[in-house]
Amino acid sequence: MAYSEELAQRMRDAMIVAPDLVEKKMFGGIGFMVYGNMACGVNKDDMIVRVGPDAYQDALDHPDTKPFDMTGRPMTGWVVVKKDGYQSEKDLVAWIQKGVDFALTLPPK
Repeated sequence: MAYSEELAQRMRDAMIVAPDLVEKKMFGGIGFMVYGNMACGVNKDDMIVRVGPDAYQDALDHPDTKPFDMTGRPMTGWVVVKKDGYQSEKDLVAWIQKGVDFALTLPPK
């Protein structure tokens, strides 16, 4: 399985108001970019969120997250949100918002 299309669609629906939103297939999944900067995405059944270095530890303190690690080296500032962490619409939207908020702090590409 490449990625959960159901989760991707839920994220698309929730991100309808994100500015300059672009969807891009990457890392065997799909990423959602805001002004050219990755905000969040889907890998397998997991949600990936770019929270940034300042919010990284707080995000990891959540019981349904873990470091994002595809190469054997965790990517600081990125977390994987496991299924229980995004099941409710409220939680899904909250995680998406964290990613969009961080992406908006970066210069457009």
